Amino acid sequence: MKRIFVLLLASVSILFLASCQPKQAALGSAENPIKMAIVPYEEAERLVADMKPVVEMLEKETGYHYDFSVVTSYAALIEGMGANKVDVGWFGPLAYVLAHEKYGANVILVSIEYGQTTYRSEIIVRTDSGINSLADLKGKRFAYVDAASASGYLYPRAMLAAAGYDPDTFFAKTTFAGSHDSAVVAVYRGDVDAGAVYEDARDAVEKALPDVMDQVKVIAYSDPIPNDNVAVRKGLPPEITNKIKQALLGMAADPEGLKVLAKAIGVDGLAPAKDSDYDPVRRAAQALRLDLESQVK
Repeated sequence: MKRIFVLLLASVSILFLASCQPKQAALGSAENPIKMAIVPYEEAERLVADMKPVVEMLEKETGYHYDFSVVTSYAALIEGMGANKVDVGWFGPLAYVLAHEKYGANVILVSIEYGQTTYRSEIIVRTDSGINSLADLKGKRFAYVDAASASGYLYPRAMLAAAGYDPDTFFAKTTFAGSHDSAVVAVYRGDVDAGAVYEDARDAVEKALPDVMDQVKVIAYSDPIPNDNVAVRKGLPPEITNKIKQALLGMAADPEGLKVLAKAIGVDGLAPAKDSDYDPVRRAAQALRLDLESQVK
């Protein structure tokens, strides 16, 4: 009898303590906003300012509150999603594949640029460098963007390998610029001899460097790459996922909304997407025997 009494008392205590625990506010509320993040493909402060109207329009259309941030790198974005510190991420293609493989991230939208859902990587050099082909890059200083960037790392390495050059030994020195803007600037200033960036990356710095189109040229383009995308973490409630997806599609279909998106992330529109759209990225990684797990690290 005494044992039964003790067990009942313990059960009542557990229930009492559980009832005393503060309940977490609903996701999307002011107390528990949806966490959205992007990598600094351009200067972070400017990106935050440009994305503010996007977030405000999302809040109006979905009724949710958002906490937007610019993370330091693709790896930080991926790990943030894995730790449930990022609910919605704006991903590059390789970073998305890594996030999907490791943490089950799911793509919901792909960006449209110049009427296409694909783009290319390009290798750039100074116009006065005397470098005119991939062969001319042997023994040079080369800047990648980020080890989890498709256009700034994966595809240029695949280009070199396809041409018969070992990307690990071909250059005298390689560095990571951290962003596409920084890679263009590094080539422009002569800090490196060449760099790999997304197609038309020079346009993004033309305001700061008016003569960049004259001083920096393209010597090679990659095969088509699926465009950047919007992805959600594994386990994000379907209702929230669908509201965000529909709100962004509606924004892209509205002239004023599209103007806001274009200024923030440089897109012509957004379209529904599925995971298999990024199989070309996986095939490129397999061709290079790339360990996806190590890329996250």
